[in-house]
Amino acid sequence: MKLGAIEAGGTKFVCAVGNDQGEILGKVVIPTEAPSITMPKVYEFFKSKGIERMGIGSFGPIDLNENGGSYGTIQKTPKIDWVDFPLADEIKKHLNVPVIVDTDVNVAALSESRWGNATDVDTCLYITVGTGIGAGAVVNGATVKGLSHPEMGHIGVRRHKEDSFEGKCPYHKDCLEGMAAGPAIEARWGKAGVELADDPQVWDMEAYYLAQGLVNYIYVLSPERIIMGGGVMQQEQLFGRIREYVIEMLNGYVSSPRLTADNIDEYIVPPGLTNEAGVKGALGLAMD
Repeated sequence: MKLGAIEAGGTKFVCAVGNDQGEILGKVVIPTEAPSITMPKVYEFFKSKGIERMGIGSFGPIDLNENGGSYGTIQKTPKIDWVDFPLADEIKKHLNVPVIVDTDVNVAALSESRWGNATDVDTCLYITVGTGIGAGAVVNGATVKGLSHPEMGHIGVRRHKEDSFEGKCPYHKDCLEGMAAGPAIEARWGKAGVELADDPQVWDMEAYYLAQGLVNYIYVLSPERIIMGGGVMQQEQLFGRIREYVIEMLNGYVSSPRLTADNIDEYIVPPGLTNEAGVKGALGLAMD
């Protein structure tokens, strides 16, 4: 059986054809521009591929209520061109296949739990730090959803004592995403993160904000593993400092051998599926 998978991200759509064993047979990367530019390229890729079902992991917010009238519709996203775009309905209309939708970070967590760095635990969290910040969680094989879906990138954080940057989020200014996503780094320092790789002050401040987020997620969700991906996390020096800050901020409050200096390297980890976590997770949705 051929299946379709889309990782609809803030900077690019990764479109793939796979099978019901979880193998990717072919894929293409399409820049995320306005829907009128991006979506015709998506339809063209899948046309005549013979897919029978489609799984989509999308940036959000996005409506995940399958019993509502706007399932798969993108909501109040910072990507203004996409607000109210009925992603699932448009895919159904153009490709004539059943569609299942979840968030891009939820499906990344799903794929890491099946094929990546969380196969040995029952609960995991996947956080991506790039154009935005989002996180998804899997508990006993299912992604976490409810009233809507988790919006962990928009939690409040304490300001670093040396940081006067107002924040970049168009909705909240100084939430976690507004202080630590890629655009916030560039706006604060005047250069993109890749140009700042050798500046320890940049990455210490970045780790300070990201660690606060992880500590809050540990308190609320108690995941057995945290996986961190996205473009900003390509700065590998971040991992060590984030782990140090997490231990410092927890201050011994959560008693677990995983949260000690000896073991935290195996608790906060990069993705096992590298850049394929999202699209593999979307394929997993279609398999289900």
